[in-house]
Amino acid sequence: MIIKVIIVLLLMFILFNLFRALFIMVSGKTYGRPMSHFLGRRVLFSVIVLVVAIAAVKLGYIKANSSPINVTAHIQTQINTAIPHQQNANTKQQLETQSAFLW
Repeated sequence: MIIKVIIVLLLMFILFNLFRALFIMVSGKTYGRPMSHFLGRRVLFSVIVLVVAIAAVKLGYIKANSSPINVTAHIQTQINTAIPHQQNANTKQQLETQSAFLW
C-alpha cells in the first residue's frame, strides 16, 4: 500500500513541475529558474516512477494485471448454418426503394 502512495505522490509532483513550467512559458518571466529546469525534473521523476513501479512488480509488492496475450482464445465455429445455393440475376433480392417525400 505504501508503494502505491509513493507512486501517486510522485505523479502529483510530476504534474506540479509540469504546471510550473507551463506558468513560466505563458508568463514569459526570465528571472529565477528556467522552464527547462522544471521540465527536466518532470522527466527525472517520470523515470523514477517507472523504476519504482517495475521494481515493486518484480519484488511482489504490487500485482500487475494479466496480459491479454496470454489469455486462451475462444474460437467459434459455425457448422451447416445455411444451405449454399447458386445465385443468378433472378434469385437476388430486389433493393427496396423509398420515396423522399412522405405524403
